[in-house]
Amino acid sequence: MKVRTSCVGLRNLLQGLSFSVKYYSKHNHLQTVCLYSKIKQKKCHILDCSGSTCAHRTVPPGSTLPWRFFSCKQEGTKIPSKRKQNTSIITSELLYKNLLKSEQENWNNISARYKAMTKRIKEKLEELHNKYTFNLGSPRIRFGENVYFEENGCVFLSKADDDEGNVDILFSTEDLGFSDAFIQRIRISPDQRYMAISLKSENSEEATCVIMKLGHFPVVEKVIPSVFSFEWATNDVLYYTSQKNLKCQNVFMTTFTNQKHTKLVYTEQDARFFVDIHCTKDRRFLTINSNSKTTSEVWLVDCRHPFKSPALVQARTKGVIYHTEHRNDELYILTTYGEPAEYKLMKAPVASSGMENWQLVYALEKKTKLVDLEMFSDHCIMFLKNAGHLYLNVISFVSHSVQSIKLPRWACEFELESHPEHTTSTCYFQLTSPVHPPKRFAYSFKENNLIEQAVQEVPIIKNCHTTRLLAKSKDETLVPITVFHNMNSKELHRKPLLVHVYGAYGIDLNMSFKEEKLMLIEEGWILAYCHVRGGGELGLSWHKDGFQHNKLKGLHDLKACIMLLHELGFSQPKYTALAAASAGGVLAGALCNTDPELIRAVVLQAPFVDVLNTMMKTHLPLTVEEQEEWGNPLADEKCMKYIKSYCPYQNIKPQCYPSVFITAYENDQRIPLTGVLRYVQKLRKAALDHASRTSKKGNWIPNIILDIRANGSHCDSSWEDSLNEVARHLAFLNKELEEVCHLQHDSKSCK
Repeated sequence: MKVRTSCVGLRNLLQGLSFSVKYYSKHNHLQTVCLYSKIKQKKCHILDCSGSTCAHRTVPPGSTLPWRFFSCKQEGTKIPSKRKQNTSIITSELLYKNLLKSEQENWNNISARYKAMTKRIKEKLEELHNKYTFNLGSPRIRFGENVYFEENGCVFLSKADDDEGNVDILFSTEDLGFSDAFIQRIRISPDQRYMAISLKSENSEEATCVIMKLGHFPVVEKVIPSVFSFEWATNDVLYYTSQKNLKCQNVFMTTFTNQKHTKLVYTEQDARFFVDIHCTKDRRFLTINSNSKTTSEVWLVDCRHPFKSPALVQARTKGVIYHTEHRNDELYILTTYGEPAEYKLMKAPVASSGMENWQLVYALEKKTKLVDLEMFSDHCIMFLKNAGHLYLNVISFVSHSVQSIKLPRWACEFELESHPEHTTSTCYFQLTSPVHPPKRFAYSFKENNLIEQAVQEVPIIKNCHTTRLLAKSKDETLVPITVFHNMNSKELHRKPLLVHVYGAYGIDLNMSFKEEKLMLIEEGWILAYCHVRGGGELGLSWHKDGFQHNKLKGLHDLKACIMLLHELGFSQPKYTALAAASAGGVLAGALCNTDPELIRAVVLQAPFVDVLNTMMKTHLPLTVEEQEEWGNPLADEKCMKYIKSYCPYQNIKPQCYPSVFITAYENDQRIPLTGVLRYVQKLRKAALDHASRTSKKGNWIPNIILDIRANGSHCDSSWEDSLNEVARHLAFLNKELEEVCHLQHDSKSCK
């Protein structure tokens, strides 16, 4: 690829501006180094590159996906209170710092035992990454003959018909001195005169928006700190939302005309609601979307008249969620309105968009999960999950027909690609599974068929078998499980089993490709994904049946899943490990309290384990918003007792616990580190108390380990940090199960 540098003087224009990322460059001039840098490309970028529902994610191994609902709260090092606290609770900054230092020293003392195995696992993961991700290029945004793409923190421009690979550099994070930031989102103005980019640090959840004026010499036109979402209304009018303390409640308009100005156009007053901006596929409207976890409201900004006040589509109605698209002077509304309370596609005239005028276009079948929806000029594609299988439903607005296409059985996740032009005749997407790298597919509206793309052949994983099971929960509900194992494995009851669980916010378990999952399969492990209630795998009702006063159902589901796996010969308790992240820590931690004999080891990433104490602190920025998921213990004594009945921290008791490895982050704004510290201290004491009371020769004492990382945050970590984190987790699991791990390496490295 031939690089022509064209970004001049960018850093000088940014001097003195406040950014949420740090300066690392020592140079005062720009260099054309992006494509020739020896620095490994970051894999944690989220390039949301179109105005539609596309979000390209290249996620590091074991990372927590950057969704808003992943959990919970933010807490500083102090807990302000005038009341006398129990001595078991951290009540001062000094005690917090001492406890933090103690855990860090503890980790430093024991980390050496995992060093050799961690190194081996890292090398294997790097090898698999190089083998299976070569086919994944950066997503391309095509506008006419121009093609924009991001790579290594740079934004490039090329010509669609250029076979020589010439590109222009339009923007570079490293040359600007922001080498620890990644490009999160790109928006190109309709006439391609401006480009808006959001930069995000791995240690912060707030992004900075940089607006570039394009041309032969691109220059920085404006910098806006603390931005969450943004869209171009016209060639020179940008709408954006500001973020503060994990909340987005204000929408601004800024202009790049001769008379530049910025204006507040919308403010959300309800703390339960979060505001973002979306551009309809045909670029006719911007939608200001104000959503709580159960209710939503949409306002329209007419892109032909961007200075007019936004128009309300439908006033918020408790329990009704809706999102809007536009086609031919009609709004297409994806909503939960009506019975059953699952998603339906409806439509209404723009001029009379109230709920009383909504007409049904298509309703989902029962227990079907809507994963994504993409609008085109004459078609709409729904990406669906039903009974563990993936489908496309193609709705034709011309023939008024619906075609359902079942996708390959091995596929577990969709990854929709960018389609900036709504008149396109082809929809591109990728299919993947935890053990299968993404494979590109295309649906042709003209040919009315599915095409498997083979630009670069993806190595087929032939030795992995996929099984889909149903476990009967305590109340007779059937809970889906997806199981992966090596087809050549014998005596599965003696193989190590890694169980995954989440079960919150209506979010599915992440089942996209991860190098470490493939490595485990190759080394004889069994992987099981338990799709318990509280998640969204079987639609909106599946979530409602596992939140608030139904949270214990998710715990019963998890227990039933693990017991069924063991009954069917997939491993046994002493060879079983459990993995969870964020809000998944609630069910994982609860199972450790109620049924510790089912598992031998647990790995938790930024876990939410102190539900009750956190939900009692309304000064935290997300507590009020989270009440729709967990309930309000301050206002409802029954709710308080219910949360207390399952909260992992509240139910620790002296008993034989599994070994636990927890990774937490100092900069985590969502999961209070104080809660994790309290949990670890109490859990370790309970395990030791039990061991001392039942002291026998050879009595097993679990390892309770807390690894607190100074870098990274709840949603983002660098590729290197994530690689190290996953390697440490797997080294821990192998150590705990070493007597039965038939790993393909020298057995001495296990012991």
